[in-house]
Amino acid sequence: MTRLLVTGGAGFIGSNFARIAVKKGYEVRVLDKLTYAGNRENLRDLLDAGKIEFVQGDVCNARTVARSLQGCDSIVHFAAETHVDRSIMEAGTFVRTDVFGTYRLLEASRKANVDRFLHISTDEVYGEAKGRPSTEMDPLNPKSPYAASKAGADRLAYAYFETYDVPAVVTRCVNNYGPRQHPEKALPLFTICALLGHPLPVYGSGRNRREWIHVDDHCAALFAVLRHRGLEGRVLNIGTGEQLSVLQLAHAVTEAVGAPRDLIEFVRDRPGHVARHAVDSARIRRMTGWRPRRSIRIGIPQTVEWFRENPTWWRSVILGSARTYFRQRLPKLTRLVGQPAT
Repeated sequence: MTRLLVTGGAGFIGSNFARIAVKKGYEVRVLDKLTYAGNRENLRDLLDAGKIEFVQGDVCNARTVARSLQGCDSIVHFAAETHVDRSIMEAGTFVRTDVFGTYRLLEASRKANVDRFLHISTDEVYGEAKGRPSTEMDPLNPKSPYAASKAGADRLAYAYFETYDVPAVVTRCVNNYGPRQHPEKALPLFTICALLGHPLPVYGSGRNRREWIHVDDHCAALFAVLRHRGLEGRVLNIGTGEQLSVLQLAHAVTEAVGAPRDLIEFVRDRPGHVARHAVDSARIRRMTGWRPRRSIRIGIPQTVEWFRENPTWWRSVILGSARTYFRQRLPKLTRLVGQPAT
């Protein structure tokens, strides 16, 4: 039976991946520092049932990484600082975790002779998708400290493949959404605002476009990559072809909640805001046979409903590990979240 080390496995995508991996019969060990983005409650049922091992630790710590990797066949590397807005405020944290942390894992993988190092990256590394979706051969033009740190980690993974034969594969996915997504992200933030009657903050004109994928489809693509040999040293884009502007996403959320559109509020644009992200995912489809299964027409209302049905989860995040951020950025929303539920 294959044992996976899932770094960042208490985060949004990582916890959904770990949940599916257990169902598929993998042995799973999670390594997570439990920062603002990591939440042990995302794995509560798996932990209580003894279905996964959990190590709380930092991917930048060589001893922690080496101990966590013992007995594991492959690494699925989600651990990263991932929130663009936070990277604008504290870039150094992103460089340390995303670049140096990836180096630590690659070094440990080299010494342990792992079967696969699956590095989870982002379409943010391409910068603007001008005229057409970005392909794996396009240059990297990151526009935020987050995107730049992920681009650096990508190239480290490739360098370790070329120099040391570490069997690294890099995947670059479009914007995810789904259950347990951190409330700072657009879809959960808009949903929580709409549920509480708070204005939905849309940057600039709201015309910035993103390609969207349900987290379950992303995870399915990652398992397809794990199963297929001969992908080492490759970069694989993961996308659906389904694009929405941020304003269209806000409209979809208000419709699903049953809130008025005049709750939408345009706020000052953020620095370096990319106008359009989109990828060409023909390579992964051709090489693995993977296809997305859930359209945004179905997936967005389903996700909104999950947040409607799980207020205890998002209230605990906003009033807990993310409290400082929300009090600084959205103080009125933080007060609303802190009021007794009716």
